[in-house]
Amino acid sequence: MGDNPEIGQFIETCGYRTNYHDIGQGPVIMMLHGSGAGVSGWANWRGIMPALSEDFRVIVPDLVGFGYTETPPDFEFDFMGSWTHQILAIMEELSLGKVHLVGNSFGGALTLWLASQWPEKFERLVLMGSAGAAVPITAGLDKVWGYTPSIDNMKDIMTVMAYDRSLVTDELATLRYKASIRPGAQETFAKIFPAPRQRWLDALALPIAALQQIPHETLIIHGRDDVVVPPQISHQLHQSIANSQLHIFGKCGHWTQIEKAARFQTLVRSFFQECL
Repeated sequence: MGDNPEIGQFIETCGYRTNYHDIGQGPVIMMLHGSGAGVSGWANWRGIMPALSEDFRVIVPDLVGFGYTETPPDFEFDFMGSWTHQILAIMEELSLGKVHLVGNSFGGALTLWLASQWPEKFERLVLMGSAGAAVPITAGLDKVWGYTPSIDNMKDIMTVMAYDRSLVTDELATLRYKASIRPGAQETFAKIFPAPRQRWLDALALPIAALQQIPHETLIIHGRDDVVVPPQISHQLHQSIANSQLHIFGKCGHWTQIEKAARFQTLVRSFFQECL
C-alpha cells in the first residue's frame, strides 16, 4: 500500500486492524517478529520472505502494539493473551489450517506459547534468539525495552543487537528512529514493557513441564555472542523440547537472520522442505 513496503494489507482481529504481508502459495509459514522499538514484521523478515515464498505461503503480521497494526489507544496488554488471540484470529479470518511458525526473540516466546496451548493448530517451529525460559534480564534487553526516542538511542540499541557493529549505519538507525516516532508508536511501546522489566521477561517464560510437552519438530537458532537474549535460553529450550535441534553461530549477536543471512536461510528452508 503506497510507497511504504512495511505496510501490506489489513485484517480485522480482536477489535483492531492487523497489518500483515501474505506472499507465495503452499503450506503456510507464519513469521513473528521481535519486540524492539520501531520494529515491524517486514523489517524483521524481509530478507528471508522471498526465499521461503518460493515453496510456501508466508504470512508476516505486525503484532499488536508494534509496526502498523492499529493498536487502540485504550488497549490493555495481557501477557501473553493479547498476542496469542491475535494470531488465532488471523488464522481464523484467513481460514488457515495448520501453520508452521517462525519466531524471533519475543516472537519466539509467542511461538512457544501458541504451540504449547494449541498444539493441534501448528506444525514445525523455528525459534531464533528466542525468549521463553526463565533467566535474569540482561542489560542489553533492559536497554532495548527502555528505549526513549532519539537517533543516538536507536543507534545504541541497534549496536547492542549486532556482533558486527559495521551493520549499524547512521542511515539504518535514522530509518528505525523515524519508525519509532510515528504518531502513538512510542506511547504504545512504553505501555508494553514499563520498569521494572524483569517481570515481563518472566511472563514470556513457559514452565519446564510445559516445554517438555511440546511435541513439534523444532529448530532452535542463536548467536553465541547475543547480549540481548542469552544463548543459555536456547540451550534450556533444547534440553526441554524433545524433538528439537540447536544451531549456535559464533561471531553473531541477536540478528542471526542478518548477520548469518545465507546460513540462516539455508537452515530454515531445508527444515521446512522436509515436509514437502
